[in-house]
Amino acid sequence: MNPDHNGKVALITGASRGIGKSIALELARAGCDLMLTARDRTALSEVAQAARALGRKAEIHAADLCGRNEPQGLASAVEQRFGRLDVLINNAGAARRGDFFQLTDDDWDAGFGLKFFAQVRLCRASWPLLKASGGSIVAIAGIGGRAPVADYMIGSSVIGAQAVFMKALAELGKRDGVQVNTVNPGSVDTDRFRHRLAIIMRKTGLDEAAAIEHHRNELGITRFGQPDDIAGLVAFIVSPRGRWMHGAAVDMDGGQVEPLRMSRYD
Repeated sequence: MNPDHNGKVALITGASRGIGKSIALELARAGCDLMLTARDRTALSEVAQAARALGRKAEIHAADLCGRNEPQGLASAVEQRFGRLDVLINNAGAARRGDFFQLTDDDWDAGFGLKFFAQVRLCRASWPLLKASGGSIVAIAGIGGRAPVADYMIGSSVIGAQAVFMKALAELGKRDGVQVNTVNPGSVDTDRFRHRLAIIMRKTGLDEAAAIEHHRNELGITRFGQPDDIAGLVAFIVSPRGRWMHGAAVDMDGGQVEPLRMSRYD
């Protein structure tokens, strides 16, 4: 356990599974008490139980953060139950893939609702607590904003907006002593990844191992990520050793996003 985190409180959205769950348990192992939020109360309770088994306090707040007043209610619940907030992990949110001409206005509204507007509201609602503690915010975004593709147009647009918002928020963070950063995961082995893998298996007739290797070669990556990979990076960023990171957007993707190349005229 890292004593630097003892007595600190972390709020993780989308904490019921996948990357959010891994981040929550990684921070619990580092000494943080937790406020966990998602829509699935049963799954949240299981994560909370695992955190308590590590010797930490863990509370749950089941909610759909798309509700306009829910982010403020969540921030108030953290203050009532813990009296402070040191780390905010904005992880919740996903966007529908598909043909641009088939996606509806409701699809676009849903994509921006949770992964962008809810995060904006939660940052605003949580800011006084984070300012008081000299805390940290990390947004879990994605490489879609760095490598946009047509069948992920909503997600790429949301992540692009998210990245710009976080960069601007980092300016306020310098003034108020709040650390602000973004992590861009690539292809991570979560439920959504398994859904996409099943589609590849149906289309190609390959077994799971062969489909994974086929998809890895398609993407040109070293391997697919695990939720714990992202959790370890997040834990470092919000630790004293990572405090100098500010206003950064870090890709963790096995080399999926090609580096920018200088032209011969630059």
